[in-house]
Amino acid sequence: MNKQSLAKHLIKFIDASPSNYFACINSRNLLLENGFTELFEADTWKLKKGGKYFVVINDSSFYAFTIGNKKINESGFKIAGSHTDSPSFLIKPNPEINKKDFIVLNTEVYGGPIFYTWFDRPLSISGRVFIESKDPFKPIKKFINYDKDLLIIPSLCIHQNREVNNGVAFNAQKDTLPFITIDKNKDFSFKKIIADYLKVKEKEILSYDLTLYSREKGCFLGANNEFISVGRLDNLAAVHAGMMALVDNKDKENTCVVAAFDNEEIGSNTMQGADSPVLRTILERIAYAMEMNEEDYERALSKSFLISTDAAHSIHPNYLEKSDPTNEPKLNKGPVIKMAANRAYITDGYSRAVIEKLAKDAKIPVQTFVNRSDLKGGSTIGPITQSQLKIAGIDMGSPLLSMHSVRELGGVDDHYYMYNLIGEFFKKV
Repeated sequence: MNKQSLAKHLIKFIDASPSNYFACINSRNLLLENGFTELFEADTWKLKKGGKYFVVINDSSFYAFTIGNKKINESGFKIAGSHTDSPSFLIKPNPEINKKDFIVLNTEVYGGPIFYTWFDRPLSISGRVFIESKDPFKPIKKFINYDKDLLIIPSLCIHQNREVNNGVAFNAQKDTLPFITIDKNKDFSFKKIIADYLKVKEKEILSYDLTLYSREKGCFLGANNEFISVGRLDNLAAVHAGMMALVDNKDKENTCVVAAFDNEEIGSNTMQGADSPVLRTILERIAYAMEMNEEDYERALSKSFLISTDAAHSIHPNYLEKSDPTNEPKLNKGPVIKMAANRAYITDGYSRAVIEKLAKDAKIPVQTFVNRSDLKGGSTIGPITQSQLKIAGIDMGSPLLSMHSVRELGGVDDHYYMYNLIGEFFKKV
Protein backbone atom coordinates (compact mmCIF):
# COMPACT_ATOMS: atom_id res chain seq x y z
CA MET A 1 0.00 0.00 0.00
CA ASN A 2 1.49 3.36 -1.00
CA LYS A 3 1.50 6.35 1.34
CA GLN A 4 -1.51 8.13 -0.18
CA SER A 5 -3.62 4.96 -0.14
CA LEU A 6 -2.63 4.27 3.45
CA ALA A 7 -3.56 7.82 4.46
CA LYS A 8 -6.94 7.55 2.70
CA HIS A 9 -7.54 4.28 4.53
CA LEU A 10 -6.67 5.98 7.83
CA ILE A 11 -9.11 8.85 7.22
CA LYS A 12 -11.85 6.38 6.30
CA PHE A 13 -11.10 4.34 9.44
CA ILE A 14 -11.25 7.41 11.70
CA ASP A 15 -14.41 8.80 10.08
CA ALA A 16 -16.08 5.43 10.73
CA SER A 17 -14.79 5.33 14.34
CA PRO A 18 -16.42 8.23 16.22
CA SER A 19 -15.80 6.52 19.58
CA ASN A 20 -13.53 3.90 21.10
CA TYR A 21 -16.27 1.29 20.64
CA PHE A 22 -16.47 1.83 16.89
CA ALA A 23 -12.68 1.85 16.64
CA CYS A 24 -12.83 -1.70 18.00
CA ILE A 25 -15.78 -2.69 15.79
CA ASN A 26 -13.96 -1.51 12.67
CA SER A 27 -10.67 -3.08 13.76
CA ARG A 28 -12.46 -6.37 14.43
CA ASN A 29 -14.00 -6.34 10.96
CA LEU A 30 -10.66 -5.58 9.31
CA LEU A 31 -8.93 -8.36 11.24
CA LEU A 32 -11.63 -10.90 10.36
CA GLU A 33 -11.41 -9.91 6.69
CA ASN A 34 -7.68 -10.65 6.82
CA GLY A 35 -7.93 -14.14 8.24
CA PHE A 36 -7.63 -13.47 11.97
CA THR A 37 -9.61 -15.66 14.38
CA GLU A 38 -11.51 -14.03 17.22
CA LEU A 39 -10.87 -15.43 20.69
CA PHE A 40 -13.00 -14.94 23.80
CA GLU A 41 -11.83 -14.62 27.39
CA ALA A 42 -14.17 -17.30 28.73
CA ASP A 43 -13.04 -19.93 26.21
CA THR A 44 -10.01 -22.19 26.20
CA TRP A 45 -7.44 -20.82 23.76
CA LYS A 46 -6.12 -23.32 21.25
CA LEU A 47 -3.32 -21.65 19.32
CA LYS A 48 -0.88 -22.88 16.72
CA LYS A 49 2.23 -21.63 14.98
CA GLY A 50 1.33 -19.46 12.01
CA GLY A 51 -2.02 -18.62 13.54
CA LYS A 52 -3.54 -15.12 13.57
CA TYR A 53 -5.79 -14.16 16.48
CA PHE A 54 -7.40 -11.30 18.38
CA VAL A 55 -9.49 -10.68 21.48
CA VAL A 56 -11.69 -7.67 22.33
CA ILE A 57 -11.91 -6.56 25.97
CA ASN A 58 -15.03 -4.75 27.23
CA ASP A 59 -15.88 -3.60 23.69
CA SER A 60 -13.32 -0.78 23.73
CA SER A 61 -9.85 -2.35 23.54
CA PHE A 62 -8.41 -5.15 21.44
CA TYR A 63 -5.27 -7.27 21.28
CA ALA A 64 -4.28 -8.89 17.98
CA PHE A 65 -1.35 -11.24 17.54
CA THR A 66 0.34 -13.67 15.19
CA ILE A 67 2.20 -16.76 16.39
CA GLY A 68 5.66 -17.14 14.86
CA ASN A 69 7.55 -20.32 14.02
CA LYS A 70 10.36 -19.53 16.47
CA LYS A 71 9.90 -20.49 20.10
CA ILE A 72 8.68 -17.42 21.96
CA ASN A 73 11.18 -17.97 24.77
CA GLU A 74 13.91 -17.61 22.12
CA SER A 75 12.53 -14.66 20.12
CA GLY A 76 10.36 -12.87 22.69
CA PHE A 77 7.17 -10.92 22.00
CA LYS A 78 7.31 -7.95 19.62
CA ILE A 79 4.60 -5.56 20.83
CA ALA A 80 3.20 -2.33 19.37
CA GLY A 81 1.00 -0.56 21.92
CA SER A 82 -1.52 2.26 21.41
CA HIS A 83 -4.91 3.38 22.72
CA THR A 84 -8.41 3.72 21.27
CA ASP A 85 -9.79 6.68 23.25
CA SER A 86 -9.58 10.42 22.56
CA PRO A 87 -10.57 13.51 24.56
CA SER A 88 -14.27 14.28 24.38
CA PHE A 89 -17.39 14.86 26.49
CA LEU A 90 -19.44 12.07 28.09
CA ILE A 91 -23.21 12.43 28.35
CA LYS A 92 -24.36 12.16 31.95
CA PRO A 93 -27.40 10.21 33.15
CA ASN A 94 -30.61 12.29 33.20
CA PRO A 95 -28.90 14.84 30.96
CA GLU A 96 -31.77 17.15 30.01
CA ILE A 97 -31.42 20.71 31.31
CA ASN A 98 -34.20 23.18 30.47
CA LYS A 99 -33.04 26.79 30.19
CA LYS A 100 -36.03 28.95 29.25
CA ASP A 101 -37.24 26.11 26.98
CA PHE A 102 -33.78 25.67 25.42
CA ILE A 103 -32.75 22.07 26.05
CA VAL A 104 -29.05 21.43 26.60
CA LEU A 105 -27.48 18.13 27.60
CA ASN A 106 -25.47 17.74 30.79
CA THR A 107 -21.98 16.45 29.96
CA GLU A 108 -18.73 15.63 31.72
CA VAL A 109 -15.27 16.25 30.31
CA TYR A 110 -13.36 13.13 29.25
CA GLY A 111 -9.59 13.61 29.14
CA GLY A 112 -8.13 16.93 28.11
CA PRO A 113 -9.97 18.37 25.09
CA ILE A 114 -9.26 21.91 23.87
CA PHE A 115 -12.67 23.31 24.72
CA TYR A 116 -13.00 26.14 22.22
CA THR A 117 -12.39 23.82 19.24
CA TRP A 118 -15.69 22.07 20.00
CA PHE A 119 -17.78 25.21 19.60
CA ASP A 120 -19.99 26.05 16.58
CA ARG A 121 -19.67 22.79 14.69
CA PRO A 122 -22.16 19.95 14.11
CA LEU A 123 -21.91 17.25 16.76
CA SER A 124 -23.55 13.92 17.38
CA ILE A 125 -23.30 10.97 19.78
CA SER A 126 -21.63 7.59 19.64
CA GLY A 127 -21.16 4.68 22.02
CA ARG A 128 -23.10 1.79 23.46
CA VAL A 129 -26.54 1.39 25.02
CA PHE A 130 -27.76 -1.36 27.34
CA ILE A 131 -31.31 -2.66 26.98
CA GLU A 132 -33.25 -4.63 29.57
CA SER A 133 -33.30 -8.43 29.27
CA LYS A 134 -34.44 -11.27 31.55
CA ASP A 135 -30.92 -11.85 32.88
CA PRO A 136 -29.61 -8.83 34.83
CA PHE A 137 -26.02 -9.90 34.11
CA LYS A 138 -26.65 -10.11 30.37
CA PRO A 139 -28.42 -6.96 29.21
CA ILE A 140 -28.90 -6.52 25.49
CA LYS A 141 -26.10 -4.37 24.12
CA LYS A 142 -26.43 -2.09 21.13
CA PHE A 143 -23.82 0.18 19.57
CA ILE A 144 -24.95 3.54 18.30
CA ASN A 145 -23.45 6.04 15.91
CA TYR A 146 -26.23 8.60 15.64
CA ASP A 147 -25.75 9.47 11.99
CA LYS A 148 -27.23 12.96 12.06
CA ASP A 149 -26.16 16.52 12.82
CA LEU A 150 -27.83 16.53 16.22
CA LEU A 151 -26.10 18.93 18.60
CA ILE A 152 -24.06 22.13 18.75
CA ILE A 153 -22.20 24.11 21.42
CA PRO A 154 -22.90 27.72 20.34
CA SER A 155 -20.41 30.47 21.11
CA LEU A 156 -21.41 33.65 22.90
CA CYS A 157 -21.34 36.48 20.36
CA ILE A 158 -18.52 39.01 20.51
CA HIS A 159 -21.00 41.84 21.20
CA GLN A 160 -21.76 40.25 24.58
CA ASN A 161 -18.17 39.24 25.29
CA ARG A 162 -15.86 41.94 23.97
CA GLU A 163 -12.79 40.29 25.52
CA VAL A 164 -13.27 36.97 23.75
CA ASN A 165 -10.23 37.44 21.50
CA ASN A 166 -8.07 38.15 24.52
CA GLY A 167 -8.65 34.68 25.89
CA VAL A 168 -11.59 33.13 27.75
CA ALA A 169 -11.70 30.75 30.71
CA PHE A 170 -14.42 28.15 30.11
CA ASN A 171 -16.49 26.52 32.84
CA ALA A 172 -17.06 22.86 31.96
CA GLN A 173 -20.41 22.71 33.79
CA LYS A 174 -21.79 25.83 32.12
CA ASP A 175 -20.09 26.80 28.87
CA THR A 176 -19.61 23.50 27.01
CA LEU A 177 -23.10 21.99 27.24
CA PRO A 178 -24.48 21.07 23.80
CA PHE A 179 -27.81 22.49 22.64
CA ILE A 180 -30.27 19.99 21.13
CA THR A 181 -33.78 21.53 20.83
CA ILE A 182 -36.39 23.99 22.11
CA ASP A 183 -39.14 22.33 24.13
CA LYS A 184 -42.05 24.44 25.31
CA ASN A 185 -43.95 21.40 26.60
CA LYS A 186 -41.12 20.43 28.95
CA ASP A 187 -41.40 16.76 28.02
CA PHE A 188 -38.24 16.26 25.94
CA SER A 189 -36.47 12.97 26.64
CA PHE A 190 -32.95 12.22 25.48
CA LYS A 191 -33.56 8.49 26.04
CA LYS A 192 -36.48 8.68 23.61
CA ILE A 193 -34.13 10.04 20.93
CA ILE A 194 -31.89 7.00 21.49
CA ALA A 195 -34.82 4.58 21.72
CA ASP A 196 -36.37 5.78 18.46
CA TYR A 197 -33.02 5.52 16.66
CA LEU A 198 -32.41 1.98 17.96
CA LYS A 199 -36.06 0.99 17.50
CA VAL A 200 -36.50 -0.07 21.11
CA LYS A 201 -38.82 1.09 23.90
CA GLU A 202 -37.60 4.01 25.97
CA LYS A 203 -38.45 2.29 29.26
CA GLU A 204 -36.23 -0.67 28.29
CA ILE A 205 -33.04 1.43 28.20
CA LEU A 206 -31.08 0.75 31.38
CA SER A 207 -27.89 2.74 30.79
CA TYR A 208 -25.45 4.03 28.21
CA ASP A 209 -21.83 5.00 27.57
CA LEU A 210 -22.10 7.85 25.05
CA THR A 211 -19.71 10.57 23.93
CA LEU A 212 -19.94 13.60 21.69
CA TYR A 213 -18.06 13.66 18.40
CA SER A 214 -17.60 16.11 15.55
CA ARG A 215 -19.48 15.27 12.37
CA GLU A 216 -16.96 16.92 10.03
CA LYS A 217 -15.15 14.41 7.82
CA GLY A 218 -11.40 14.09 7.54
CA CYS A 219 -9.54 15.42 4.51
CA PHE A 220 -6.16 16.05 2.93
CA LEU A 221 -4.86 19.59 2.81
CA GLY A 222 -1.71 21.54 2.05
CA ALA A 223 -0.20 22.69 -1.24
CA ASN A 224 0.64 19.09 -2.11
CA ASN A 225 -2.06 17.26 -0.12
CA GLU A 226 0.70 16.38 2.31
CA PHE A 227 -1.29 16.82 5.52
CA ILE A 228 -4.12 14.88 7.17
CA SER A 229 -6.81 16.95 8.92
CA VAL A 230 -9.21 14.90 11.06
CA GLY A 231 -10.20 14.32 14.68
CA ARG A 232 -8.86 11.52 16.89
CA LEU A 233 -5.48 11.18 15.17
CA ASP A 234 -4.40 10.91 18.81
CA ASN A 235 -4.46 8.01 18.98
CA LEU A 236 -6.30 6.17 16.20
CA ALA A 237 -3.44 6.87 13.81
CA ALA A 238 -1.20 4.69 15.99
CA VAL A 239 -3.90 2.01 16.29
CA HIS A 240 -4.23 1.99 12.51
CA ALA A 241 -0.47 1.93 11.82
CA GLY A 242 0.09 -1.00 14.17
CA MET A 243 -2.90 -2.97 12.98
CA MET A 244 -2.08 -2.50 9.29
CA ALA A 245 1.57 -3.42 9.92
CA LEU A 246 0.43 -6.64 11.61
CA VAL A 247 -2.07 -7.46 8.85
CA ASP A 248 0.54 -6.87 6.12
CA ASN A 249 3.39 -8.62 7.96
CA LYS A 250 4.67 -11.54 5.88
CA ASP A 251 7.34 -12.65 8.38
CA LYS A 252 6.69 -16.09 9.85
CA GLU A 253 9.33 -16.17 12.58
CA ASN A 254 8.32 -13.75 15.33
CA THR A 255 5.30 -13.64 17.61
CA CYS A 256 3.93 -10.13 17.11
CA VAL A 257 1.30 -8.32 19.17
CA VAL A 258 -0.76 -5.15 18.66
CA ALA A 259 -2.20 -3.92 21.97
CA ALA A 260 -4.86 -1.22 21.63
CA PHE A 261 -5.72 -0.22 25.19
CA ASP A 262 -8.54 2.10 26.25
CA ASN A 263 -8.75 4.98 28.73
CA GLU A 264 -5.22 6.34 28.30
CA GLU A 265 -6.62 9.87 28.30
CA ILE A 266 -7.88 9.45 31.87
CA GLY A 267 -5.03 7.47 33.41
CA SER A 268 -5.44 3.91 32.06
CA ASN A 269 -6.62 2.49 35.41
CA THR A 270 -9.51 0.39 34.08
CA MET A 271 -9.62 -3.30 33.25
CA GLN A 272 -9.18 -2.43 29.56
CA GLY A 273 -6.47 0.14 30.28
CA ALA A 274 -2.70 -0.25 30.31
CA ASP A 275 -2.63 0.13 34.11
CA SER A 276 -4.22 -3.29 34.54
CA PRO A 277 -3.11 -6.92 34.13
CA VAL A 278 -4.80 -7.15 30.71
CA LEU A 279 -1.69 -7.36 28.51
CA ARG A 280 0.21 -9.51 30.98
CA THR A 281 -2.73 -11.92 31.14
CA ILE A 282 -2.99 -12.14 27.35
CA LEU A 283 0.74 -12.80 26.93
CA GLU A 284 0.55 -15.47 29.64
CA ARG A 285 -2.36 -17.16 27.88
CA ILE A 286 -0.44 -17.12 24.61
CA ALA A 287 2.58 -18.67 26.32
CA TYR A 288 0.63 -21.38 28.10
CA ALA A 289 -1.42 -22.20 25.01
CA MET A 290 1.90 -22.72 23.22
CA GLU A 291 2.90 -25.20 25.96
CA MET A 292 5.42 -22.92 27.65
CA ASN A 293 5.95 -23.10 31.40
CA GLU A 294 6.35 -20.17 33.78
CA GLU A 295 10.12 -20.05 33.38
CA ASP A 296 9.77 -20.10 29.58
CA TYR A 297 7.37 -17.17 29.84
CA GLU A 298 9.77 -15.14 31.97
CA ARG A 299 12.56 -15.92 29.50
CA ALA A 300 10.30 -14.71 26.68
CA LEU A 301 9.65 -11.41 28.47
CA SER A 302 13.39 -10.86 28.91
CA LYS A 303 13.76 -10.99 25.13
CA SER A 304 10.65 -8.94 24.33
CA PHE A 305 10.36 -5.31 23.22
CA LEU A 306 7.52 -2.78 23.28
CA ILE A 307 7.03 0.16 20.96
CA SER A 308 4.55 2.40 22.76
CA THR A 309 3.03 4.43 19.93
CA ASP A 310 1.19 7.60 20.85
CA ALA A 311 1.01 10.96 19.14
CA ALA A 312 4.01 13.28 19.44
CA HIS A 313 4.33 17.05 19.16
CA SER A 314 5.59 18.81 16.06
CA ILE A 315 7.11 22.23 16.54
CA HIS A 316 4.47 24.89 15.90
CA PRO A 317 5.42 27.65 13.41
CA ASN A 318 3.52 30.29 15.41
CA TYR A 319 4.86 29.17 18.80
CA LEU A 320 8.45 28.10 18.21
CA GLU A 321 9.38 29.27 21.70
CA LYS A 322 7.29 26.45 23.21
CA SER A 323 9.64 23.74 21.92
CA ASP A 324 13.05 22.53 23.02
CA PRO A 325 15.75 24.53 21.20
CA THR A 326 17.75 21.53 19.94
CA ASN A 327 15.10 18.82 19.42
CA GLU A 328 12.61 20.11 16.89
CA PRO A 329 10.40 17.44 15.31
CA LYS A 330 8.47 18.53 12.22
CA LEU A 331 5.52 17.17 10.27
CA ASN A 332 6.45 14.67 7.54
CA LYS A 333 10.01 14.23 8.78
CA GLY A 334 9.48 10.85 10.39
CA PRO A 335 8.32 9.17 13.62
CA VAL A 336 9.40 10.88 16.84
CA ILE A 337 11.30 9.18 19.67
CA LYS A 338 9.98 10.70 22.91
CA MET A 339 12.31 11.14 25.87
CA ALA A 340 12.00 12.62 29.37
CA ALA A 341 14.37 12.75 32.33
CA ASN A 342 11.48 12.00 34.70
CA ARG A 343 10.68 8.83 32.71
CA ALA A 344 7.27 10.08 31.67
CA TYR A 345 8.39 8.22 28.55
CA ILE A 346 10.19 4.87 28.81
CA THR A 347 12.85 5.61 26.21
CA ASP A 348 16.41 5.06 27.44
CA GLY A 349 19.77 4.82 25.70
CA TYR A 350 19.33 1.13 24.92
CA SER A 351 15.82 1.32 23.47
CA ARG A 352 16.64 4.41 21.45
CA ALA A 353 19.72 2.67 20.02
CA VAL A 354 17.56 -0.30 18.97
CA ILE A 355 15.10 1.88 17.06
CA GLU A 356 17.73 4.18 15.60
CA LYS A 357 19.52 1.17 14.09
CA LEU A 358 16.32 -0.48 12.91
CA ALA A 359 15.21 2.77 11.24
CA LYS A 360 18.65 3.40 9.75
CA ASP A 361 18.76 -0.06 8.15
CA ALA A 362 15.28 0.45 6.70
CA LYS A 363 16.05 4.04 5.56
CA ILE A 364 13.20 5.42 7.69
CA PRO A 365 13.87 8.90 9.15
CA VAL A 366 13.28 9.36 12.88
CA GLN A 367 13.26 12.47 15.07
CA THR A 368 13.56 13.14 18.80
CA PHE A 369 11.34 15.04 21.21
CA VAL A 370 12.01 16.29 24.71
CA ASN A 371 10.11 18.99 26.56
CA ARG A 372 11.53 22.41 27.24
CA SER A 373 13.15 22.11 30.65
CA ASP A 374 10.75 24.71 32.07
CA LEU A 375 7.56 23.10 30.73
CA LYS A 376 5.92 19.96 32.04
CA GLY A 377 4.84 17.49 29.34
CA GLY A 378 2.46 14.57 29.24
CA SER A 379 2.93 10.83 29.51
CA THR A 380 1.43 7.78 27.86
CA ILE A 381 1.03 4.00 28.08
CA GLY A 382 4.77 3.22 28.01
CA PRO A 383 5.59 3.74 31.72
CA ILE A 384 2.25 2.28 32.75
CA THR A 385 2.85 -0.87 30.71
CA GLN A 386 6.32 -1.25 32.19
CA SER A 387 4.83 -1.03 35.67
CA GLN A 388 2.80 -4.14 34.79
CA LEU A 389 5.39 -5.99 32.68
CA LYS A 390 9.16 -6.16 33.02
CA ILE A 391 9.86 -5.47 29.37
CA ALA A 392 12.23 -3.24 27.40
CA GLY A 393 10.62 -0.55 25.28
CA ILE A 394 10.44 2.89 23.77
CA ASP A 395 7.90 5.70 23.45
CA MET A 396 7.33 6.99 19.92
CA GLY A 397 4.69 8.75 17.88
CA SER A 398 3.88 10.54 14.68
CA PRO A 399 4.21 14.33 15.08
CA LEU A 400 0.98 16.34 15.23
CA LEU A 401 -0.19 19.91 15.45
CA SER A 402 -3.35 20.80 17.38
CA MET A 403 -3.10 17.74 19.62
CA HIS A 404 -6.33 17.27 21.66
CA SER A 405 -8.23 19.64 19.40
CA VAL A 406 -11.50 18.34 17.99
CA ARG A 407 -9.57 18.32 14.70
CA GLU A 408 -5.85 17.50 14.62
CA LEU A 409 -3.22 17.84 11.91
CA GLY A 410 -0.76 15.13 10.90
CA GLY A 411 1.49 14.24 7.98
CA VAL A 412 0.84 11.75 5.18
CA ASP A 413 4.52 10.75 5.11
CA ASP A 414 4.70 10.31 8.88
CA HIS A 415 1.87 7.80 8.97
CA TYR A 416 3.56 5.80 6.20
CA TYR A 417 6.89 5.94 8.00
CA MET A 418 5.32 4.70 11.25
CA TYR A 419 3.52 1.86 9.48
CA ASN A 420 6.79 0.79 7.85
CA LEU A 421 8.80 1.12 11.05
CA ILE A 422 6.43 -1.14 12.98
CA GLY A 423 6.49 -3.54 10.04
CA GLU A 424 10.30 -3.65 10.13
CA PHE A 425 10.17 -4.17 13.90
CA PHE A 426 7.80 -7.11 13.54
CA LYS A 427 9.97 -8.95 11.04
CA LYS A 428 13.38 -8.24 12.57
CA VAL A 429 14.91 -11.48 13.88
